[in-house]
Amino acid sequence: MTVSLILLAVIMFVVIGWLLRQTLNTQPWVPRSADDAVSGTSIDTPVKTFGLVSFLAVATSLFALFISAYSMRMHMGDWRPVSEPVLLWLNSAFLLLASVVYEWTRRAARSGRSESLKPGLTIAGLLTFLFLAGQLIAWMQLNATGHYLTSNPASAFFYVLTAVHGLHLLGGLWVWARCTVRVFSGAEADSVRVGIELCAVYWHYLLLVWAVLFGLLLAT
Repeated sequence: MTVSLILLAVIMFVVIGWLLRQTLNTQPWVPRSADDAVSGTSIDTPVKTFGLVSFLAVATSLFALFISAYSMRMHMGDWRPVSEPVLLWLNSAFLLLASVVYEWTRRAARSGRSESLKPGLTIAGLLTFLFLAGQLIAWMQLNATGHYLTSNPASAFFYVLTAVHGLHLLGGLWVWARCTVRVFSGAEADSVRVGIELCAVYWHYLLLVWAVLFGLLLAT
């Protein structure tokens, strides 16, 4: 479990480092375009970045607490390991592909390729919904084999860990929806670049967190 906590700390360090680098490279007083000088987008960029950094710090602490609780609880006598549904591997592939597509979309936004944003955001969102639907199906499979929320501490932790991770993804989909609506309404790449970049970082973060949680579930 110590390894899992170390991995979470490393993930958080890398993400915060990337975000801070983006913030430090931003000059709020220098507009990127004539429209930007009026809209204040440049000034708003560090604020959004700081907000995401703060949120990820809280999220990392929350996941670390769950991992610590998992570590202590699994050593008690009533712990019976659960055989994780094979579907989780496919779900992991969906989330990995969503992160890859988001990275591609982020680069398109930075390069000003507005025509690439619609397919990128659509595919990333679809893959994320497939991941969440797959997690629900995995819950149903566990229920069908008699592993209920209250039947065993190990199965209870499975439901809790996957639910907390899924709720974080649902929160990210709200921001994804806002960016997607703006893009389909005709917004140019520069006006949605910050939102897409921060969403991409958030998806990368949750992919790495899921890798830690999935590895933890498989190992115990």
